[in-house]
Amino acid sequence: MERNLRHVGVPSSEITPEAVFLSRRQFLKVAGVVSATAFLAACGVKITAAGGPPSRAPTTTPVLTDELGGPANSIDQITHYNNYYEFSTNKLAVAPLSKTFKTSPWSVEIGGLVHNPKAYAIEDLLKFEQKERIYRLRCVEAWSMVIPWTGFELGELLKEAEPMASAKYVHFVTFMDRKQMPGEGDSLYPWPYREGLRLDEAMHRLTILATGLYGHALPNQDGAPIRLVVPWKYGFKSIKAIVKIELTEKQPETFWNDVAPREYGFYANVNPNVNTPHRSQAYERRIGELSRRPTLIFNGYGDEVAALYNGMDLSGFY
Repeated sequence: MERNLRHVGVPSSEITPEAVFLSRRQFLKVAGVVSATAFLAACGVKITAAGGPPSRAPTTTPVLTDELGGPANSIDQITHYNNYYEFSTNKLAVAPLSKTFKTSPWSVEIGGLVHNPKAYAIEDLLKFEQKERIYRLRCVEAWSMVIPWTGFELGELLKEAEPMASAKYVHFVTFMDRKQMPGEGDSLYPWPYREGLRLDEAMHRLTILATGLYGHALPNQDGAPIRLVVPWKYGFKSIKAIVKIELTEKQPETFWNDVAPREYGFYANVNPNVNTPHRSQAYERRIGELSRRPTLIFNGYGDEVAALYNGMDLSGFY
């Protein structure tokens, strides 16, 4: 299992001790998909009696970091500060509202301009090689996190689908059910949530379909059972609860681009030099920190992805 892809060439063993890595992998083999309670307990959160808040239990697990040395955010932060409008526009309300969201059975339909269209059950998708990637997540709202994902490269799935020569883009669609996702009843938004990538972006090795975090099954509030993660783009590109992937010749319409095209462009690559209408993108606040830090072009992944945009006007990504 791969800890993460690192453009500075440092072995993953220098970030996380091998014993910790192997013990987590062994846990997954033995435990499989864990319940929400076991998930929190295994990550150092002590569950109290009903009505009481969770408390942090002592732990000696070394801190996970990204390749720039930034420590991963805690499981509490990652699972209790969530942009997920399908449930609520209130970040703190997403976790409780999504608690009963049903993620099984689940299937993802792959179609459009492919030679091998297929509906994959989530169990089939988990057979793809699951790798651990510690990625930075940068929100267009100017906050950020470092998250240890588990997932597989989207390119592996697309290769199996065999894109036609005419395929240029990949279109993603989120699950639609107003009873389970109350936010989808808000008529101000063009549901269901849709996103898109250029095919070469989707095939890039950094682009993954995440199925877990911190070595455990993906929590509902973070996009269970499967979500997109594109670390060099703003977080709204990483669509959650995917049920459909379609290859197209034309650039697909996307949720936030339909809502506010001047602020939510199709490419949406992290760029500190291009401000959105409502805020500067030059700095960000890492959740859990008080001070701001400079934002990096392509969120710090430029060595890998900048070549995808050779000849394009970077100031025009919005």
